[in-house]
Amino acid sequence: MGKLKYFLAALVAFALVIYQKNVVDIIVEPETMPEDVCWGAVSGKTKNSEKAKEVRPFLINITTEVIADLKHRLFNARPLVKPLRSVNFEYGFNSDHLAKIIDHWSNRYDWTARQAYLNTLPQFKTNIFGLDLHFIHAKPPVGSSTRTIPLLMLHGWPGSIVEFYKIIPMLTTPVAGRHFVFEVIAPSLPGYGFSDAAARPGMGPAQMGQIFVKLMERLGHEKFYVQGGDWGSVITEAISKIFPDRVYGMHSNMCAITTLTLSDYVRLALGTYWPSLIVSSEAEKSRTYPLSKMFFDFLEESGYMHLQMTKPDTVGVFFILPTILLTL
Repeated sequence: MGKLKYFLAALVAFALVIYQKNVVDIIVEPETMPEDVCWGAVSGKTKNSEKAKEVRPFLINITTEVIADLKHRLFNARPLVKPLRSVNFEYGFNSDHLAKIIDHWSNRYDWTARQAYLNTLPQFKTNIFGLDLHFIHAKPPVGSSTRTIPLLMLHGWPGSIVEFYKIIPMLTTPVAGRHFVFEVIAPSLPGYGFSDAAARPGMGPAQMGQIFVKLMERLGHEKFYVQGGDWGSVITEAISKIFPDRVYGMHSNMCAITTLTLSDYVRLALGTYWPSLIVSSEAEKSRTYPLSKMFFDFLEESGYMHLQMTKPDTVGVFFILPTILLTL
């Protein structure tokens, strides 16, 4: 059994290398990224028109019909199957806990109040490379003499720009003793929230980075700071690598090493038997080994990742059911 575990761990390591080279490796040359690309369903002529380039104010306004349809589907959902005893969330989202969330969403969640809150920050839309892009653009108070620093903030998955609602006022409000304040641009990633999704394949971190560089340019910022978490951290890394002359600095709240080679993985595997060759202290050893636990934890908890990467259309069909969205 022990040999089988190490064999499987080696397979996972090899798969991670292949995944990195084909999915995570985002280093491309700017000149290979065409400026006349169209990711949307509209024609090139339409997307490049002056009207399409306008920055338009946007308010969230979900109709009562949409809310009524959602509640109808929640109230008429099929009964949930009881979970196995004492499994908690081991096999996925616990249906007992899900029932409590559905009850809150159906009977107590106040969308009207929530929509008013979401509209407290200034939002806009503009068309870039054929996609209508939705974003928050929050500036310091008019008349502020403090130095203003442009900051691009990118959210992750499953998430949205709502993640930034509490911190944006802290960043844009002058503070005594602090000699700078931020102008925050927080876009919904393509396909998220109120931003258009790409109409053809090929939209990755580098392409999203190009879109956001163009957005910042349109808003008058040739150079700026970037911040990202989760998927947003991958995109901020892409921006920093591909367009370094546009970036003052980068901050990530999901730092990942994406430059490991096959030899690095082999060294890590050898450390299972001779850890002193790889790590210099017991503390490092306990954080790094045993590799088998890390690999099998990854296998057990990453099924969603493989499905979403390879069969997103299948997952999208299930999103018709509102209870599915709650489990993400």
